Amino acid sequence: MDDSHNPAASTVAVIGLGKIGLPLAALFARNGYHVIGADIDPTAVAAVNQGTSHIDNEPGLANLITAARHANTLAATTNTAEAVAQADIIVVIVPVLTDDQNKIDYRSIDQAVKTIAQGLQKDSLVIFETTLPPGDTENRFGKMIEETSGWQPGKDVDLAYSPERVYANQIIHDLEHYPKVIGGINDRSRKRAAAFYQKALGCPLIDVRSLETAEFAKIAECVYRDVNIALANELAMFADRLDVHMPEVLQASNSQPYAHIHSPGIGVGGHCIPVYPYFFINQGLNTGLVPLSRQVNDGMANYAINKIEKQIGALDDKTILILGLSYRGDVKEPAKSTALLLIEELKNKGAHPFVHDPLFSDEDILNCEATPLTLNSQACADIDGVILQAFHKQYSELDFSQFPNCQIVLDGRNQLNKQDITRHGITYAGIGNTGGDGFDTHPYG
Repeated sequence: MDDSHNPAASTVAVIGLGKIGLPLAALFARNGYHVIGADIDPTAVAAVNQGTSHIDNEPGLANLITAARHANTLAATTNTAEAVAQADIIVVIVPVLTDDQNKIDYRSIDQAVKTIAQGLQKDSLVIFETTLPPGDTENRFGKMIEETSGWQPGKDVDLAYSPERVYANQIIHDLEHYPKVIGGINDRSRKRAAAFYQKALGCPLIDVRSLETAEFAKIAECVYRDVNIALANELAMFADRLDVHMPEVLQASNSQPYAHIHSPGIGVGGHCIPVYPYFFINQGLNTGLVPLSRQVNDGMANYAINKIEKQIGALDDKTILILGLSYRGDVKEPAKSTALLLIEELKNKGAHPFVHDPLFSDEDILNCEATPLTLNSQACADIDGVILQAFHKQYSELDFSQFPNCQIVLDGRNQLNKQDITRHGITYAGIGNTGGDGFDTHPYG
């Protein structure tokens, strides 16, 4: 079965209906495919079958889901093997993360692949979009497919790898515009996957020579960002020592066309940057810039807490408010958030961490071992220090007069206005930005 000859006739099973899998399924359904989404979460499955999206803050996604259900081109099930049995193209987007020791946790995807193999039909095309260490598509999951199904990848079934490369809150846009990197176990698999994505997404395509090349390319993107953020953070810490205003440095240095110094900050989070470098580190790239960058970026929480401690003294029994549980602004995602490191550091210092985040419930915050706090509540009067961790839009107009006991605001994203803070008698500090007025594009304005 060659889908490059008749792609419109194909049924696609999307395994994993999370933040990326659901947008993929919706776009495939819009662009001429019959799509069956499979997920172990019955709530996600029920939402799709009701024509609604369980993923918030993704522009255009809810409308795509509703339209696809009305057109009867999208359905969902918790029975993965059954979905695969009805499909000739299977797209796997089950997350792979790391554990507390930064070792890869394969449990979810291993189980998913074994279940996929139980329903797999001869001549099917299996595409992995999950970020994987180089070699895993063929050597781990290809072998798993063959052992369970009896079908040999590259002979009985086609096997390809095309990593997701999207940014939260703009996933639909990115899927339609970012080039799709495609590798295959052989030429037939690669060409078949390319023909599928050409119709299914309509985005530019980049064919690479092997599965391993495509796997490596995705991780390299994340390593690049992690290393460059670590460089920016190291420079910012040095700028603090010299009383140099790092936002001005960025504007001046980056005016040279070959310079692209990233913005420093209190740390990095999410499913990608703090996770995927370990896919290289665990395969032997355990010296040099890659592991060092992980240390620098994860150490920024400790650096921020030490800056506060130098200003207001020992933190034992002090109340510190963290603004933003999410790993970045205006996104509801706590995975590997620097807020979690800050909470841990504060508790180690004997402080009482409070968290405000408009995107999360009190229960969500309590589950992260911090006390939720509502802005403008009476409890704000007892806060000794504030840390901006994720710059949600709401915080751009935050009234700092509600913190009469606050001694310092640590602007972990260099986004707040220093004058709005200091006029209330509160010390302002940033990351490489202690003497500045908040990061903007007009430092002299």
